[in-house]
Amino acid sequence: MIEPTDVAICVADDELPKSPSGGTPANPPIVQTSTFTFPTFEDLLRGLSTESRSHVYSRGLNPTVEALERKLARLERGEACKCFGSGMAAISAVMLGLLEAGDHVLFVNHTYGPTLQLAEHLRRFGIEHDLLLELEPEAAEAALRPNTRLVWLESPGTMMMRVLDIDAVAAVARDRGILTCIDNSWATPLYQKPLAMGVDIAVHTASKYLGGHSDVIAGAVVTTAERMEQIFYRAFLLNGGVLGPVDAWLLLRGLRTLPVRMRQHEADALRVAEFLRSHPAVRRVHYPAFADDPDLVARQLTGLSGLLSFELAQDDFGSVSRVIDRMKVARIGVSWGGVESLVISPNRGTNAEALDLQGIPPGLIRLSVGLEGAGLLIDDLDSALSALG
Repeated sequence: MIEPTDVAICVADDELPKSPSGGTPANPPIVQTSTFTFPTFEDLLRGLSTESRSHVYSRGLNPTVEALERKLARLERGEACKCFGSGMAAISAVMLGLLEAGDHVLFVNHTYGPTLQLAEHLRRFGIEHDLLLELEPEAAEAALRPNTRLVWLESPGTMMMRVLDIDAVAAVARDRGILTCIDNSWATPLYQKPLAMGVDIAVHTASKYLGGHSDVIAGAVVTTAERMEQIFYRAFLLNGGVLGPVDAWLLLRGLRTLPVRMRQHEADALRVAEFLRSHPAVRRVHYPAFADDPDLVARQLTGLSGLLSFELAQDDFGSVSRVIDRMKVARIGVSWGGVESLVISPNRGTNAEALDLQGIPPGLIRLSVGLEGAGLLIDDLDSALSALG
């Protein structure tokens, strides 16, 4: 279920400029500028002293990007949003803006690979981390250290789509004065509101469902205005991973169709998932609709996206490759969330030990269900799975 208020936020264009004749453009304008000029030097100095709120240089604020940020903040029910040139720029900004040497990060649930790679890189600067695959709040509490500064969540989690109790884990962190951040890209703000569950920060790879057309790379952070001020000056301005106005305009366009696209992704993914569950070549399907705790899923998620995974009964690398290579409707590629279906596996043929450490089955295949139609995808999967005999 998508809230009518959220549909209105996605579709409506607020504060659009009127033309001299009184007409209003149907689309927000692209303010394609690097620099903003001022009538006096004193005015420029005032702008520089409040750069997080003033148009001085588009490495800081840009009107087109701000229009997108207002929408995303409202969708997530947060006070402030900053958009970035990629999802990793957004993730980096949270860590670099809020952490310092001696801090510890606890990652709970299967976590996006490059996020963990960044955490590993930050060991060079005195920031430690642990990955916790147990989802019980008690396990998270036991894994906290005296120097834990940030608990990083994914729910549903990367590859395995496991759902954790966001409210309970956030409460554990909050009782210890520890910040929480969640990657909310899978569900989008339409289907999950983690800030309303007590999480401090939500991040998005906006390249996925928010854009929805595989034509833009972007990220977003939503949190309080006070915390965003720290991220702005300590990470956003200094790292320079900004979102350009044209890409912001593409995301604004994508948001207009987000409610319709998410409903169709969900409907088709459910049909595909049910087919896979009944296929003899498939051992298990990983999708929140089939989670062990349906009450938890219903409490947190008001809908489902089109991203799922499944395990082959023949779980060797050769079987994984044969199935993926036989698919014709779903294309082989990284990422997900676009109108086209995409298929990939975490099994690279050379990483068995790493998969085992993260509890990822070697026969796992991830499928992003696009908008080609469930029937076509089911036929495609049926043909591909037949390669296993």
